Amino acid sequence: MIVRTLDECRDSQRRVASETWESVRMLLKNDNMGFSFHITTIYENTETHIHYKNHLESVYCMSGEGEIEVIGGETYPIKPGTLYILDKHDEHFLRAYKDKEMVMACVFNPPLTGAEVHDKNGVYPILD
Repeated sequence: MIVRTLDECRDSQRRVASETWESVRMLLKNDNMGFSFHITTIYENTETHIHYKNHLESVYCMSGEGEIEVIGGETYPIKPGTLYILDKHDEHFLRAYKDKEMVMACVFNPPLTGAEVHDKNGVYPILD
């Protein structure tokens, strides 16, 4: 059995941050579960370009408000209780509104190793 707390993960190398988000990676590839699980905070009044060419992701909004704009497609509001699933490697912009920092629970397949950050195209590389 694996037992971890968000606080202990946040105070370790499992916390990865950028200018627009922070990801606390609670379950990773080396845990051998076949997926990874993260609590991600999208900082208020930011926009992040994301294109997971190598991963599928499911995201559940626990708090805050914003939107996801699929490039070449629709824009969807995000609020607590919203689940979105990037089942087609959808390239998108993720925005958190002013004063509305978003906290999200995220699942990745294949699982992340923990060191990934978005490259200039918004992609996470496959790391071993």
